[in-house]
Amino acid sequence: MRKIVAMPDTLSLRALNRATLARQLLLEPSALSPRVALERVAGLQAQWPKLPFMGLWTRLAEFKRDDLSEALRRRHAVRATMMRGTIHVMTAKDYLAMRGVMQPVLTRGLSPVKMAAAKLDMDAVVSSARKLFVQPHTFDAAREALVAQFPKANDRALGHVARMMLPLVMVPTEDPWPFPAAAEFQLAESWLGKTVPTATDASSLVLRYFAAFGPASIADAQSWSGLQGLRAVVDKLRPKLRTFRDPRGRELFDLPDAPRPDEDTPAPMRFLPEFDNVLLGYQDRSRIMADAHKPYVLLPGLRVASTVTVDGLVVATWRIDRTKKQSTISVHLLEKLPKRTVADIEAEAERVVQFMEPDAVAHDVRCVAK
Repeated sequence: MRKIVAMPDTLSLRALNRATLARQLLLEPSALSPRVALERVAGLQAQWPKLPFMGLWTRLAEFKRDDLSEALRRRHAVRATMMRGTIHVMTAKDYLAMRGVMQPVLTRGLSPVKMAAAKLDMDAVVSSARKLFVQPHTFDAAREALVAQFPKANDRALGHVARMMLPLVMVPTEDPWPFPAAAEFQLAESWLGKTVPTATDASSLVLRYFAAFGPASIADAQSWSGLQGLRAVVDKLRPKLRTFRDPRGRELFDLPDAPRPDEDTPAPMRFLPEFDNVLLGYQDRSRIMADAHKPYVLLPGLRVASTVTVDGLVVATWRIDRTKKQSTISVHLLEKLPKRTVADIEAEAERVVQFMEPDAVAHDVRCVAK
């Protein structure tokens, strides 16, 4: 008797969109604390210091800047190099759990300086840098100290090796935005008072990814993390996962009991910061953005623009320009929108610029139609 194999459910792009918004706390303002929210969304990219603050502000109902600053100062959260070799803010718990898994990505990130680093005794450099970063150091100071020990080495290569090979976290200051340009770094084990595990099994990280971004493909998980070869990991986890198909027939994976709202669930307008999770969490971004908008959002130099979503989809980009006294937020519409929607965007833009630039004497909003 031939065995009948059930075919996976096919999910529409709109259904995938709503699942993503639910996981990323973008369907409705959340009452979660910043620490719990950071765990739910699997961290937020923090290439610029203000980005995770904006990322939480747009997700949480009563978020205040000091909420995240205090979590960082109390060592409940950290800012460090993680997924894709980029800077993220995440809880200390997640950092400790994920840092060892990320090491192959960070080691691979040394390739741009491998010619300069080739003459280095890597073990000696890492050992010397580890001794330095027991105490907080800026990278300028650390490079100067390392050059004194390795005078024939390229100073940038020395700093890059330390950044990628050591589990370093940025030390927050008491400033309103607690990471100045000349930030200090310290070994995570010294800052957190806990050993950083070196295990590289990616199973737990993959499950965390699907919890925060599913349903998603293996390619999506690899794009988000920077890890390679995750198919073997996912195949091992299949008994714990539910499978779906997207409209193109790609296989998607998810946790069985994770939220997957009805595709008709309302999705409020959101202002998202540069490098937001909903754009960097996937290799295929069709669930969140039309292909026609990609050139305006995915910018040269691997930049990802700040965006506005309406009904869960990207419809505009935005930026803030600051003079000595005035901050101006400019919204560039990528498609024609109803006048009422544009008015709502302008009103929300006023709130955004006041949050991001609270010390400006004046704020201005400019909305540029396509």
